[in-house]
Amino acid sequence: MTTAAGTTGPLTPEILVPRLGEYLVEKGLITREQLDLALKQQERLRRTIGTRPIGHILVDMGFITQSVLDAATTEQLIQFRSALEEANAQLERRVHERTMELQTALQQLSSLNELKANLVANISHELRTPLTHLKGYLDLMLEGDFGPLNEEQLNVLGIIQRSAERLGNLIEDLIQFSVSERNQVYLHITPCDLREMVNSVYKRNISKARDHQVELDLQVPGQPVLVDADLEKISWVLMQLVDNAIKFTMPGGKVTLQAACEDSFVHFQVCDTGIGIPEDRLAQIFEPFYQLDGSSTRKAGGTGLGLALARRIVEAHGSVIHVYSEVGKGSQFEFLLKSHPS
Repeated sequence: MTTAAGTTGPLTPEILVPRLGEYLVEKGLITREQLDLALKQQERLRRTIGTRPIGHILVDMGFITQSVLDAATTEQLIQFRSALEEANAQLERRVHERTMELQTALQQLSSLNELKANLVANISHELRTPLTHLKGYLDLMLEGDFGPLNEEQLNVLGIIQRSAERLGNLIEDLIQFSVSERNQVYLHITPCDLREMVNSVYKRNISKARDHQVELDLQVPGQPVLVDADLEKISWVLMQLVDNAIKFTMPGGKVTLQAACEDSFVHFQVCDTGIGIPEDRLAQIFEPFYQLDGSSTRKAGGTGLGLALARRIVEAHGSVIHVYSEVGKGSQFEFLLKSHPS
């Protein structure tokens, strides 16, 4: 019989015991000289009939008896089994300890996330109250309720009003994010007019694109299409994607908002010819509070929550946002939603 190790002869317990000869010397059952002689004999036999276990050769040469060999082999196998059992027991203990450590760390992380979400929510609500008063009085002043204003005053108040609106949008982003952190992205799914939805996003961004000297292109189906979605939230997602695309596209560039029918789905795309995103940072852009340009001199504002929240909203719809980008050439964000059966 040829064993898995390539040896010829019967399968015996001895082949499971490495360095058996050294063990026999250590136990005083044979001498070092006897082992050397047996090893030389083993080498001679290997050239003629194939390798034989060293223990059998020692028995054949009369250095030990078969019973001594069997006893030594059995003893060493028992030692190996005990060592293996102890190693397994230590491994199980380490796995258990590590599992407990990970569970504790996970609980702490969950508590920190909940604390962070509560902190963001509380601060955001506290900020919204005085901002509401501020915006209310600004509207009254611009409408002339406190008397006539000259052109310079109207311009200044207009700047303040736009800043207040921007601050309000940032606060609303924080509130929505804190809610989504608790896995509470509530959706009101209805059949939505696709063209009306996308046209609204386009109209709300056209002036900003013009200010940035960026061309904003709209591509929608020619025929009426209904899509199953939360109109407010998906419109918000598209607003975020278009807003980011405009912010990171240089003057003279182009941003395209597109919606196309594909079988039973609607394929949404926002493409730009902007600065692009390095491949090693594509996954990070969906992390909360992440800023593509994190320097103190960055030109693009925002909390870094837009894409994180957009992904959660799209995932709550049972879809996924995909992003493809090349530095210096632009980026493309896209996702699918189910179209409403006609």
